[in-house]
Amino acid sequence: MAARRPHGMNGRALTVGLVVAIVLTTAVTGWLGLRLHQQHGTERRHQDILAAARQSALNFTSLDYRHYERDSANVLKGATGDFKKQFTAQTAELTKLVAANKSVSEGQVLDAGIVRSDAGWARVLVVADSKVTNTAVPQGEARTYRLQLDLVHRGGRWLTSDVEFVG
Repeated sequence: MAARRPHGMNGRALTVGLVVAIVLTTAVTGWLGLRLHQQHGTERRHQDILAAARQSALNFTSLDYRHYERDSANVLKGATGDFKKQFTAQTAELTKLVAANKSVSEGQVLDAGIVRSDAGWARVLVVADSKVTNTAVPQGEARTYRLQLDLVHRGGRWLTSDVEFVG
């Protein structure tokens, strides 16, 4: 005859098994929830970066001699660091040049993609077109820009700290 285990032993093993299963399930659920939260945060940050880069590129490629003060102010609102210093330093000269040539540039962002980013910095490539009219080309001329923008997160906003023409 086979030896029988006391009834209490099976009940205890079952209870321990259930507790282990509950702890494991809770741990896995918590880990998955944390991963989902982190992924959502990363996606939101990427959306914010791309929106800021697109707006900065649009402001940079949309300038009108009749509203140059407003248009240059829009560029500066989204700028910081060296880019802001350089643009500010060139504003007086650009204002004269744009007015003298009656320049109008109507920008349009075609595409943008993040090259690298972390919580406080991002590099974005932007492709933009603009139609430029001025005294030399009154019928207008299409231009395509490939821009590399570096952005930094300051005061809850993504600001452009550097702009380079690439490709």
